[in-house]
Amino acid sequence: MRRTVLIDAPSNLGLRPPAPGTVPGCYKLAGALREHGLLRRLGALEGGVVVPPRYDLGEWREGDGDFNAAALAAYTGKLAGRVGEHVGGGDFPVVLGGDCSILLGVVLALRRLGRYGVAYLDGHGDFRHPGNTAVSGPIGAAAGEGLAQITGRGQADLTDLDGLRPYVRDEDVRALGLRDADEDQAELTALGIGHVPVSEIRRRGPQAVARDVLTDFAKAPLDGFWIHLDADVLDPSVMPAVDSPDPGGLLTDELRALLGPLAASPRCAGIDVTIYDPDRDPKGTGAALLAGLLEDLFAQP
Repeated sequence: MRRTVLIDAPSNLGLRPPAPGTVPGCYKLAGALREHGLLRRLGALEGGVVVPPRYDLGEWREGDGDFNAAALAAYTGKLAGRVGEHVGGGDFPVVLGGDCSILLGVVLALRRLGRYGVAYLDGHGDFRHPGNTAVSGPIGAAAGEGLAQITGRGQADLTDLDGLRPYVRDEDVRALGLRDADEDQAELTALGIGHVPVSEIRRRGPQAVARDVLTDFAKAPLDGFWIHLDADVLDPSVMPAVDSPDPGGLLTDELRALLGPLAASPRCAGIDVTIYDPDRDPKGTGAALLAGLLEDLFAQP
């Protein structure tokens, strides 16, 4: 049996400040979930903390590319080393963010090991890149460019580390739980990047969607796949403590049913959890929800 290992990746480098002079609070995600006894509840080994550089926009201005880029690149390499050590050793990492830019470190680690897919559970397409800024707006916040960056679209100092662009092939990604009105869907369709919005998940059933994803992954010569879980895939009625709490998301039981078959697959290499912001959740209900969900799905028997 693989060992579950809990790793903290408390980076907020990829998000814009919530207000001038402040920093995004999602760096507290890992601590908030650990306060709910997550290490014990998962029966996990301690994987430690990968400490990020300081959040500092410096002299950055719109049009300069991604802010915190040098810090992000350094952190990506550092996190990749930690994740790769565990995946390569046969462990199952549960990586607690942080914002979505931590996925860069994960997929760089996986790319060094072989060819992996990604089940990208997110309320948004996160597909802003230099080729579509006329429609989606200028790049800047890497957390809003996650799916584009892991598939090789974006500035090379983030998307081509070790000369390994793309970290994940277009055909090896499935974006699940996008809001029905998400503007990235047309481009994803044109590029052949698989995606399933909330309405289709409900029409087909979340377990059936997950099984179809597993079937698709099984048809490709993959060494495994990773689950990226952005808390904003949930509806604000159950998870308001995110930076973009847009209505029309999945409910808790729907997310649990979607994750269930993916989590049970022996080809699942690990999971990261991002974007939950304890500063927006003074009662801690979101942390309790996420800790319970992870325990239900990934606890060692």
